[in-house]
Amino acid sequence: MVDWVERIVVRDGVRLAVRDYGGSGSPVVLIHGLAGHSGEWDTTAGWMRERHRVVAFDQRAHGASERHPADVSRAAYVADVVTIIDELELGEPVLIGQSLGGHTAMLAAATRPDLVQALVLVEAGSGNPDADLPSAIKDWLASWPVPFGSQNAAIEFFGGGPVGSGWAAGLEERQGGWWPRFEPELMVRSVVELSQRSFWPEWRRVSCPTLVVRAESGFFSADAAREIARDRPDTTVVTVPGAGHDVHLERPDAVRAAIADFLQGLGG
Repeated sequence: MVDWVERIVVRDGVRLAVRDYGGSGSPVVLIHGLAGHSGEWDTTAGWMRERHRVVAFDQRAHGASERHPADVSRAAYVADVVTIIDELELGEPVLIGQSLGGHTAMLAAATRPDLVQALVLVEAGSGNPDADLPSAIKDWLASWPVPFGSQNAAIEFFGGGPVGSGWAAGLEERQGGWWPRFEPELMVRSVVELSQRSFWPEWRRVSCPTLVVRAESGFFSADAAREIARDRPDTTVVTVPGAGHDVHLERPDAVRAAIADFLQGLGG
């Protein structure tokens, strides 16, 4: 287990739960994906805090943060990142995000380039509109057999191994079983903007060094990686073979190597 201290940041009445892993050196903010939780980054935080000040947080509507925020727009998610950087006096951190968390990190770097030293997108990119995304998320969450009878049952449902354990760790025990720490409706609402428009203009405004880590069998295709790198040729793309969308859980060793090489190249 990796030790951490909980810190609470409040923005516009919305409570944000932050895991402060400590460490010294340049700061890093870790951002989980849709329906996930900050604990997914425990392994990553464990090695990163040897050379960095590391924090992760539950995004709004997730985990220990405000469960029923009125606003789940992309702008609200991004403003939360900026507030955490300011409130915890993190200076100019490296933002590392997976999936929707990567998209949040990308938008934060585009919105406030003065605050972001570098960007790591794990199975995430600029995002092309996908009209089917909200219904796909709704159907996926409806397939969860909640409440799970035990954490072991949840681990098995989510595929077993480190990926299953990572997802199951985000559940809470109540009312005779194990339940998600989010409202499915808000997860669906959180991706509505992604279904409606492209975020390529925001990607083109990102000016900091960027690493894209994609999984060979993930959601972020090789074509998408080539397209995103073509727009910004200084972007580094690393593909992890034999891994799926939750590559940060499935292959933390490979993700560590990619991030460490990237940061070393920045002198960090």
